[in-house]
This record gives sequence, C-alpha cells and structure tokens, in this order.
Amino acid sequence: MTPSHLTTFAEDARRLIDDPHAIGVRLGTLLAQDGWLAPEHREPNRFQYRQHLLHVSPCRRLSIVALVWLPGQRTPIHDHVSWCVVGVYEGRELETRYRAVEANGRRWLEETGSVEARSGHVEVIVQDVEDIHAVTAVGGGPTISIHVYGADIERLGSSIHRRFDDWPIRRQERRAGWR
Repeated sequence: MTPSHLTTFAEDARRLIDDPHAIGVRLGTLLAQDGWLAPEHREPNRFQYRQHLLHVSPCRRLSIVALVWLPGQRTPIHDHVSWCVVGVYEGRELETRYRAVEANGRRWLEETGSVEARSGHVEVIVQDVEDIHAVTAVGGGPTISIHVYGADIERLGSSIHRRFDDWPIRRQERRAGWR
C-alpha cells in the first residue's frame, strides 16, 4: 500500500518539527495536491468554524488540523500556544494582524496589516513574534485551511493561547502598499 499525501506530509513534518519554515514549504506542496482530504474532514458547522484533528505525532509535539469555515465565520483575536503553519487548501481567508501595546497602565491592540490568503497560500506564525491575529472566511463558499502546530491539539483542544476580546483596537493610518 502506498502512503497517502497526508501520511507522507505528517512524516515529513515530524522530521522537520523544529523548523516551522521548512514545514511551511512542505505544506505548500501538500496543498497543491487534490483529493487527499477525506470527505468527513471537509464538513462545516453552520454556527462557527469547525476543527477536524487529522494527525497527532507519537511524540505529541506536532498536530495537523483542518479548519472548515463558512463565509463570514471568524476567529476571535488571539495568539497561539506554539508556532503554527497555516495553508489555505480551498477558498479565501482574511488574516488581520495586531500588535499588543501596554503603556501608562493602559493596554490596546494596534492593527498592523492584513493578508488575503487564497488556495495554496502558506503563512508561518512564530509564537511571541507578532502572532496576534484574527481570521475571517471571506470567500463565497466554504474555506478549508490546514494548520500544523508545534503542540498536542488533541490534549489542548485548541491552539489558542490567549484571546484579546476585551482589548480596545486602535487602527494605524494606512500607508502606501499596506493592505
């Protein structure tokens, strides 16, 4: 029996576990393949984005998850428990990035930019380096993104470390070339 694209990717990701950027390159190759995501892992939830756990490594330091979104569904503003590699398998996402600012006993978020990600787009998010963001499905149909985490998502239940629901947001003036 030949290994599936997902199985081969999981083996490569385990081998590359300490190099999320290399995993990102490999995820781009996986996203270019079609038909490897099982139908049951493509099912949405009509109320919020749905997480499908695809793989947890035997060492429990690596998880692969498919998130399925319907148009308009979004995450809270959050950061992660570990590094994260995200690739869009199908559809479109809008990622809005923020920076946490604390001064004179006050705290707020500053919007620092956004990325519209289409099928095949891969982002590497390194923990504690500008990893505060929110994601919204902006396509006309379902969006599926594949997430690889340097953590045991089966045990944790989610990759979200902190939510920033109660932090006010200040938007910076748009600069040329900034989306």
